[in-house]
Order: sequence, then C-alpha cells, then structure tokens
Amino acid sequence: MSGPDGRRFGAILKADGVLFQVWSAADGVELVLDSPEPCTHQLQSRPDGLRQVFVPGLGAGARYGFRINGQGPIPDPASRFQPDGVHGLSEVIDPEFAWTDAGFSPRPWDEAVIYELHCGAFTEAGTFQAAKEQLTSLRDLGVTALELMPLADSPGRRNWGYDGVSLYAPNRNYGRPEDLRSFVNHAHDLGLAVYLDVVYNHFGPDGAYHRLFHPGFYSTRVKTPWGDSLNFDDEHSRGTRDFFIGNALYWLEEYHIDGFRLDATHAIQDTSPVHFLAEFSVALHQRAAGLQRRVQVIAEDARNLNTILQPVQQGGYGVDAVWADDFHHQVRRALAGDSAGYYADYDGQPAAIAQTLRNGWFYEGQHSVHHDAPRGTPSGDLERSHFIICIQNHDQIGNRAKGERLHHQVRDHSYRAASALLLLAPETPLLFMGQEWAATSPFQFFTDHNEELGPLVSEGRRSEFAHFPEFSEEAARASIPDPQAEETFLRSKLQWREREQPAHHAMLRWYTRLIALRRQIRGRSMRCAISEREGLIALEWRDEQQAYTAAVALTGGGEWVDARPPGALLFTSEDPEFGPDPSTRPGEATGRPLQFDRAGCAIFFSGKGEA
Repeated sequence: MSGPDGRRFGAILKADGVLFQVWSAADGVELVLDSPEPCTHQLQSRPDGLRQVFVPGLGAGARYGFRINGQGPIPDPASRFQPDGVHGLSEVIDPEFAWTDAGFSPRPWDEAVIYELHCGAFTEAGTFQAAKEQLTSLRDLGVTALELMPLADSPGRRNWGYDGVSLYAPNRNYGRPEDLRSFVNHAHDLGLAVYLDVVYNHFGPDGAYHRLFHPGFYSTRVKTPWGDSLNFDDEHSRGTRDFFIGNALYWLEEYHIDGFRLDATHAIQDTSPVHFLAEFSVALHQRAAGLQRRVQVIAEDARNLNTILQPVQQGGYGVDAVWADDFHHQVRRALAGDSAGYYADYDGQPAAIAQTLRNGWFYEGQHSVHHDAPRGTPSGDLERSHFIICIQNHDQIGNRAKGERLHHQVRDHSYRAASALLLLAPETPLLFMGQEWAATSPFQFFTDHNEELGPLVSEGRRSEFAHFPEFSEEAARASIPDPQAEETFLRSKLQWREREQPAHHAMLRWYTRLIALRRQIRGRSMRCAISEREGLIALEWRDEQQAYTAAVALTGGGEWVDARPPGALLFTSEDPEFGPDPSTRPGEATGRPLQFDRAGCAIFFSGKGEA
C-alpha cells in the first residue's frame, strides 16, 4: 500500500476534512452529501483507477453516498458504517479510540483454544455490548481467542453474515463502530485475541452495488455456489485484490483485529503467478510487524492442501493455520452414524481417528468416494497446532436441516469422550458457542431478506435436503425451520442461565478441567504420540520427566490389556463432578487398569513431580 493513503478506500477522516476514495471505471462519479448541508462534488480520476475528492471542513457523522452516471445515491462500497441498512447512506466515522491494549499479542498456536460465536445469537440482546459482558466467563473457561462470524453489514435484521455486502461496515444490528472497538479492547484486556471471519469469495445477493462502480470486481470466467465469483486474476484484478487486502488492513489497523479466518478459500479462483492468498498473507504480516503486533491468517479450505500452510518463500501461500474438517467428520460418523454426502468418505473407526489426529487431516491423496477423485496432500512436517479441528462449528450445526448440535444426538458420556479427544489433541481446538455447557439451543440457518428474495431463500433451504431420505416427502421438508422466520433466529440464541443447571454445569466443569490440563501440558512443550489399542485411542504427552496419557473409548467398551496402568489415575469422564449420570470408573469393576463399559475417557500421570 503506497503512501499514507495509498490504496485505501472509503471516507478517510483528516484533521481539516474528509478524503473520499472509490475504485470506479464509470464516466461520472459524484459525491452526494446529505449532511450537514446537502450538496454534491465531482470526483477526480487518478492514474491508478481510484477516484477521489477532498471536502474541507467536513467531519465525523456526515451522511453521504455516490451517484454513478446519474444513478443513486448509493452507499460507499467501503462504507465504515451503514446506520440505515445496506441500501442507505453511509456515515463518516472517526477511527480514534482510547485503546488500552498496547503490547497485546495473540497466543501462539500451540497454546490456543478458539471460541467461535455469532454476535447476534451469542446473547439475548445480540449486541457487541452484551457479548462484551460475557467475555470474563470465556477467559475463565480457558479460551484464548474469539472467532467472530462475519460482521460485514448485510441485509435485514438478522443474518449469519455470509451475505455481507458492506465489508468495511460493522453490522449495525450489533451496535456502532465504537461498540466493536470497546469489545475488542476489553477482550485484549482479558488476554483474549479476536479473529474475524471474512468472506472474500463472493458478495451477498442484496445490496452489492460494486458492479456499478467497476465491473472488474467480478470474474468473467467462473461462478461460485453462492453467486458470481470475484476477480482475482483477470483484467482489472489489481483493483479487486487491493480492495480486499485493504479491507483486512483496515480491520487490523482501526479495530485491532488479531487475525482473519477466510471463508471457503477453495472458492477463490486465481491463476496469477502470485496467488491472492500469498499476497494477502504477506501484506498482513508485514503491516502487523510495522505496528509491532502479530496477525494470524486462517483458511477454511476443503482441499487438504499443504501448499496453504507452506511459507511463501517455498512456493506456498504463507497462511498460518487451516480449518481441518476430517476430524469432525470421523467423529460424527463414529458417534451419530452420519453416512450421507461427504460422510461416505469416513468410517469413524478408532484407527482412522488416530490416523487423522497424527496427520492433521485424514485425506492425503487417497481416493474420495464423495468427490470420485483423489483428495488431499501429505501434511508432512507441518506443525499439528496449525490445523484447527472441532466437533462443532457453525457450518456443521447450521447446515443440518434443523440445526442440531452433536450433543443433541448422542449421549452425554459419548460427548464427554469426543470433547476429551478434541481438547487434548495436538491440533488447535475450536469450540462453537455454548458447546462447553451442552447448550440446548440449536443453531439454525436464519436470514431476513426482502419480499422478493426471502421466499426464494426459504424454498431453496428446504429443497436442498430433498435428496436426504428423511426429507424426501414434501411434508417432512415442511418441518425444516424457515430461515426467514424470526422464530428460527430466536431459537438459535444461547440461554446463558442454563449453565447453572446441574447437567449443564457438570459439562462446563469437564470442559474447564480439560482445557486447564491442555494448558498445563502445552506449557511444558511436551510431544504427543497417538495410537489405537484394542478399540481405545491413546494420546500420550511426554517430555524427559513427565507423561500424561488420555485413554479414550469413543464408541463404547474398550480395554487396554496391559497389566500395568500407564500411570496414576488423575480423573475420568465418569467422576461425579463431570456428569449427573456417572457409571463405573474405568477399571474399578474388573481390576484391569483401562476397561470401559461405555464411551469415556481416563487421564493418567507418570513421572517425577506433581501432576
């Protein structure tokens, strides 16, 4: 980004006025000011394709839009705030804030526990301020980083965020920009990093005026499942690339965001000599270093490509971490029996789960039945902490017909066992809001589109499940929650008071205990060996002096037939404090050290000193 304003977009507040900059190929671009006095200004062209105008004496709070060849006014593509929605006028925002987070840096991956949340459904009020009030409880749980589902403003009063069109504007439904800055600052004061989920593979279907400014925003070659693909490698792609890189730099600089989870990077089509992801990673890391901070870039990518995590100097993309879904799919196949769609590629057997945890992902080039082609590449010597795994996330819950969570479909003891595998694995665990207390709330797909688009979304949601046997009949599909109904959104909100109920509080203690153990193990820089033995999955963390062994029976009874236990028993998933329905602790009934009569987990310690 050259110069102090370089390739910055939007309304840039100066000491003596406001500089407006947009990327546009239109013949006539006019700034329309609504306040403090209605007036218009013609934008001037720059050699790099930007158009700009400086308005002296203008300040924060001014409302404005652009008129393109006589059409408009329409909002700024890089608006900092849309107080009246994505079709309304934009507002000039003052980025100044009394930050108190100097010196904050996100934890390294081998110490990280990520917590994904949707700001609108995380609390009853659904605001930045209400979410801020719950951050202490997440710190006490042991979380180190928050991952916010997309905040880019989108149509209506509720949305998952993947229909975003105003990518620089925090969603008005959650509060104002200063409320988000206050949220981030408080998170940092508590030691919590804040990552932002961003969508750089498509724009939402309603309110995206980008094509009016410049057709170069869109690719002429490919489409995504969600609409027209964005142009990262065709004519005019330089402007598109700068717009999205500039977007992330803006969140980094003006909101102190610590990292970015890029949605569906496999849908970013780019045949350029330098892939967009590589350019993006370099730009973000360089700018963060200049600010004496650290930024972390995460890719959601279904291809299992080692290139994503490899350094740019070695021909990779330089991304810091990747969502690795194979572990989730193996666990769901094992516990819930899912076998349709991509689950057909997994058997859920202990040996396969152990292999997935050893490698970071399961598919390293084997033939995929679902794709009818080879999938994946070897993970090799890539650090396993750079693979982010889960047993729940927004996709894997919300893309189910009725938004059921894993613990809604399996017994508590099985859920405790799966949670132990997640939290004690060498990969970085991601939790989805409420899973730590086995929340009763589903997470369903919800939208609030206009009268024309809304019915199409509702019909499309139900039609996409028609090929599932349980929804082959129209009457069954009618039971799928309507994404346009407000009740669908309200059902998805967490009920925080549940945490005090005995069963939920017991699960919360289990999660808190496991995360504390994980922190203790990772603080000693132990190495992990993973094996499958007689139906059990064993994770052994060891250094020269101590060893911790987690023995997990994921699907029922299992027995480790060695005569000696792997150490002193610390705690198990059957201890009364972790569940209202405890069964026999492993080994108590038979005298054998590791025999389970149902799914569960036992933790052992051996070596010098105290555990």
